[in-house]
Amino acid sequence: MKEKIIIFDTTLRDGEQSPGASMNTKEKIQIALQLEKLGVDVIEAGFAAASKGDFEAINQIAQAVKNSTVCSLARALENDIIQAGEAIKPASKQRIHTFIATSPIHMEYKLKMTPDEVIKKAVEAVKLAKSFVDDVEFSCEDAGRSDIEFLKEISDAVIEAGAKTINLPDTVGIRLPNEIKDMITQMKEYIGNRAIISVHNHNDLGLAVANSLAAIEAGARQVECTINGLGERAGNAALEEIVMALKVRSDVFNNVETSINTKEIYPTSRMIATITGIEPQPNKAIVGKNAFAHESGIHQDGVLKHKQTYEIFSPEDIGLNKEDTLVLGKHSGRAAFKDKLEKLGFKLDKDEIDRAFERFKELADKKKDIYDDDIRALITSNMTSVDKTYELISLQLMDATGGVPSAAITIKMPDGEEVTDAGIGDGTIDAIFKTIDRITGHHGVLQDYKVKSVSKGKDALANVTVQVAFNENEPALIGHGLSIDTMFASAKAYLGALNSYLTMQGMLKKRHSNTSATI
Repeated sequence: MKEKIIIFDTTLRDGEQSPGASMNTKEKIQIALQLEKLGVDVIEAGFAAASKGDFEAINQIAQAVKNSTVCSLARALENDIIQAGEAIKPASKQRIHTFIATSPIHMEYKLKMTPDEVIKKAVEAVKLAKSFVDDVEFSCEDAGRSDIEFLKEISDAVIEAGAKTINLPDTVGIRLPNEIKDMITQMKEYIGNRAIISVHNHNDLGLAVANSLAAIEAGARQVECTINGLGERAGNAALEEIVMALKVRSDVFNNVETSINTKEIYPTSRMIATITGIEPQPNKAIVGKNAFAHESGIHQDGVLKHKQTYEIFSPEDIGLNKEDTLVLGKHSGRAAFKDKLEKLGFKLDKDEIDRAFERFKELADKKKDIYDDDIRALITSNMTSVDKTYELISLQLMDATGGVPSAAITIKMPDGEEVTDAGIGDGTIDAIFKTIDRITGHHGVLQDYKVKSVSKGKDALANVTVQVAFNENEPALIGHGLSIDTMFASAKAYLGALNSYLTMQGMLKKRHSNTSATI
């Protein structure tokens, strides 16, 4: 019988620590539900003590998710653990993940604690977490640079206190696969079946996935990872790469398996990329847009004759159906639209289908051919949109070479009144954003702006993603805009960021060194 590899996804916690990846609560809930659909065993939904917004998001995810374990990170501090325990209380399966640094450099310079003090703090944290949940995970932060004998000593203590999983992170991504394999081999021999051994590898040297696979070979039975390899600095081990490596190379990993539904990998990747605005590099393994592209004539000839000459797995294995070429248009009916949604993996109720179909018909009036990526973008946009405190009604622009760009905008206000104003700027986008600021009375600082074509053609949908800060003491929030008109999409994205800010106002705070959660 094969042993199970527990897939612990930390996209919503460590992934959100990617610069500019702050999401609103509704976006986080949709991601959590998609992760559950993917078959993730444990969803690390956030760091409850970081802010009221983080706590609320974890709590709502705990209410929404039914099959996966919902986990909150907590430092080895009393308030952190209490907040984590309260946040995940509604979940049917709960876990608290507490941690403290164990490397000499961290203990001496960051914690300013002796090894004995660190062990005492760790035991107290696990015992307190155990009073809230039965499933407690303990992480030795910077295990990759920790003394192996100290790792054994602290693991003994926290297992006795009630920890069921011991996580050994390569926090700074410095270890090589043979070094990770040696560490896990020694820890597995020492711990035996007293606890599950887990790894959390960072990608600073591009080795996070290789290190995770080496750890599995050595006996680790949980891997912590993120969709698209998101995470701070160079990111984390990519879930899709680990899972597909285990599946494709089952001749090597013949004694282990995961519960991941691989056909949900591509839809999950696209949802994360759309919401965060962080696209995987084109040549990214598994989910990059060039992953199944064959430019070389020799390769093309081989694939045409037999796919496995150059494809070690099919696009369909990850939920990318390249054979389904049905393109929708203005004459497509509800049945064809519903069938396309089902093939793309969306399961919507009747009201949601009706709303989506209405948006589809509006798009079809302006765009001749509507492709799968157009449908994905429409549905994801609809699923993650927050309440519209401010709603864009119309946009009129004027610009000329050597002239002064201006924008006239009408916005529906919170009281339902429609207000029109005009303004100028250093460019068209600047004029749009300044005019929105004037109408709403909220001044935003634009920190990032990206525009991407959703599909092909001159009439392709523009997908605009912005990061805007409206308060210097709170993080920038992401806004999305989708329209054939790039300028209109830009205005929608900016207003979307403002609406997200207003729903989360006062509930978020910038992550400083004393509240950051890095393992």
